[in-house]
This record gives sequence, C-alpha cells and structure tokens, in this order.
Amino acid sequence: MNEPASHSESHLCSTQRSPLHPTGPDFVRVGSRRWFLQTGLAGIAGLTAGELLSRRAWAGGVGEARPRKSVILFWLSGGPSHLDMWDPKPDAPSEIRSPFRAIPTRVPGIQVSEHLPLQASIMDRLTLIRSVDCRASNHTPITMQAGNALARRTDDGKDGDGYPSMGSVAAKFRGPNHPDLPAFVGLADKWKADVWGAGHLGSAYQPIKGTELADRLALPPGINVPRLQDRENLRHQFDRLQNNLDATDTMAQVDRYTRQALELVVSGNARKAFRVDEEPDRVREAYGRDSIGEKALLARRLVEAGVTHVVVSGAWGYFDHHGNDSQWGGIEKGLKPLLPRVDRVIHTLVTDLQARGLLDSTLVLMMGEFGRGPVINKNAGRDHWLNCMSMLVAGGGLRSGQVIGSTDSKGYDIKDRRIAPADLAATVFQHLDIDLTSQWKNPQGRPIPIVTESGRPIPELS
Repeated sequence: MNEPASHSESHLCSTQRSPLHPTGPDFVRVGSRRWFLQTGLAGIAGLTAGELLSRRAWAGGVGEARPRKSVILFWLSGGPSHLDMWDPKPDAPSEIRSPFRAIPTRVPGIQVSEHLPLQASIMDRLTLIRSVDCRASNHTPITMQAGNALARRTDDGKDGDGYPSMGSVAAKFRGPNHPDLPAFVGLADKWKADVWGAGHLGSAYQPIKGTELADRLALPPGINVPRLQDRENLRHQFDRLQNNLDATDTMAQVDRYTRQALELVVSGNARKAFRVDEEPDRVREAYGRDSIGEKALLARRLVEAGVTHVVVSGAWGYFDHHGNDSQWGGIEKGLKPLLPRVDRVIHTLVTDLQARGLLDSTLVLMMGEFGRGPVINKNAGRDHWLNCMSMLVAGGGLRSGQVIGSTDSKGYDIKDRRIAPADLAATVFQHLDIDLTSQWKNPQGRPIPIVTESGRPIPELS
C-alpha cells in the first residue's frame, strides 16, 4: 500500500491482518543467493545477517550472568486524549470534561475513565504520569520514542537530527537477552509513522520488523535440521545448499557471522518465539484477537525468549480523534470503542507477566506522541495538544500504585512535577542497566550522550 496523502487518509491502517501469520509473497526460496542472505533476517533492516551479527546488534555484550531486563512500549499512535483516559476532570466545564464518567480505582484517590475498569482494578500495579512534557513532539514517534526533546520532526529530510530511539540505544549498549534473538523489534503496520529507528547510531542497531520476521523464519525445503546439536548433519546441509547456489564462489565469501546467522534460523529459537499459535485459546482470547491484542501477546513471547526492547502499535494514527468527520472519529464514536481493547491488553499483559515471574524484569510503557486539546471541538473531537500528556508505567520492579505529576483544572498545562522526555529515557536505560553516562559518536566523530538535557531517572518510581 502506498503512503496516503491527505491527513485523514494518512492515518488509515488495516487492523484486520494478523501480524502473526506468514503472508508468503516476499518469501525467498532456498536455492538462491537471495534466500541465503535473507533467511537470517537480512533485508528486514537493510543489512545482511552477517552484518547484523558482526556489528553486535544481536549478540553484543550478552553475558550468562547478567539478569534479564526488557521493555515493552505500547505506542498509541495519533495522540491519546489524557482527559478521556488517565487524567479525567469531572468538575471541569462541560466543553472540557470528558463525556465519560470518572471511576475510582483500587488505589484510593486515583480515578480513570469509566472505560478502563480493568486497569482500575490493578491500579496498585500501575503508575500514571500525568505531567509529561511533549512540547517538542509532533505527529511522529521521533521525540517520545527517542526520549529526547532534541530529536524532532523537521520535514526537511533530517528528521530526528540523527538521534536514535531508546530501543536502538538498548540494542547498542545492552544487546539482546539471548544471542538467538534480536535486541530491538518493532510490531507495527506502518513502520515510518510508528517506530523510530537508529538515526546516526548506525544501521546495525535499527529495529527489526517483527511482522515480517515471522515470514523469514519459516524453514524452506532443503534445510532440515531438527537439532542444532547435530553439527555433522548441519555441515552436510550447508554442502547441499552450496550446490544449489549460483555458479559463483558465494559460499566462499560468506564469513563466520553469516554462517552463525543461518545456524540461528536452523536452531529454531527465534522461530519458536513467533509461534503464537502455540498459546492456549484462553490466553489468546484474554489478550484479544485484534491487532493490538495479538501484537501484545507476541511482545510477551519475544521478551520471554530474549528480546530486549519491543515497540507495539495497534494501527497507524488510530488515536487521532479530531472529530466525527475524520478518519478515526471523535471522542465518543472513535475513542470509546478503542478503550476496552487498551484496557484489556494492559490488564492481561501485566497479570500474565506477573504469573510468569517476568513483571519485575519487564518495564511496560503505554503512551503516544502528545495529548488532546482541552476543549471538545465542533466535530465532537479533540485536536492535537503539545503542552502535556499522560502515560502509563508498569513492571520493571518500580514503585506502583501512584500518580506522578498533575495538570491544571482544565488539563491545559502541567501544574506540577514536569517529566521531560529525557527523564523517561534515563528511567528506561537505568532499568536496562545501561550506564547513563554512555556516549555514541555521530558521523563527524563527536561524542553524543545517550541522555540529553540533564535527564534523570524519575525518582518517584525508585
């Protein structure tokens, strides 16, 4: 599908196709040089598998003694309304307050929208941040996924100014939790709009397109190694593959990293992580059979298998609720049907991670690029709002059952405890045991800190 041109069309995204089933048309058959280079994830991030491995995007710094740490970031593309979700203002004037009731939660004094009852029931395991500064953000994932107000949309071909996403920083400075898995995976249908990449950090640290990865991991005819430990059988399979390649010395040019990448595919560890169909029906139903539910379940399987950072987007722009005359509708007609899905996903994921002993090691974030305007417009929607936004935090062994910060009585601006994008980045990196003083070098050789503008971990979460 070509990128649409108009504003309303630009947020059109099909949510019908499951991201978990191979689609087939881009599958590369064994017997060609292209298959050999692509099977090990080549082409997905613009690199051969050998380049990915040799540049440490997967295996860099992985140590057996290091505790597993991971992040799942739910991206509510389009800009979720803080007033209609996590920061209700029931006493505000009618043109400002949400058409939804505010309900109490498990934590006395904290209220959320009536359409988030499951989140309300586990509020003791959640934290709401109502004072996120999103003034540098725009209708892209750049600023907030980078955790950096210096990374901005500029529309001049230099978007982001070279600054990487938090996921790419994690890929470089931590790597994956298991060498057979990538460090950074994006689960999104519209890539450029919903997942920010590596910037000048380098192509080796780009996110892997998870919805395409499942297709690449299918083991085609010609390679059949039920156990990677069968090294002799594996060697014969390589020999047979060489005979099927073009009449060149391609095989002789393949270095040990590319061989390792092919072994990765043969081993089945990455392939198994994507087998959501192995989950019981009751689990799949609990997450939901829609786009965000299926991707959330896949995200849980990926971090369980060894992926460090996963970004989940249900659809491109589906929280962009300008009004009933726009693609995604207004607050009641557009947002209201979405809230039960978001409610279910967080409740199921948090309780599932906790049951599996993974909640303390997995930091869960849910946010978008900005909030929505305090005044409901003539089309029953809310427009973009850059002054402030709300977000949700769970897991990671962090303090929960609290609200951090507040907005004024109309949800117009931050009242107290401003949280900057850099504070979010510092919190994420601290969770991942990444040295906050780490630096990377831009193309000019200049060292760039991974945490900018004096960002610091949010102390209320400690």
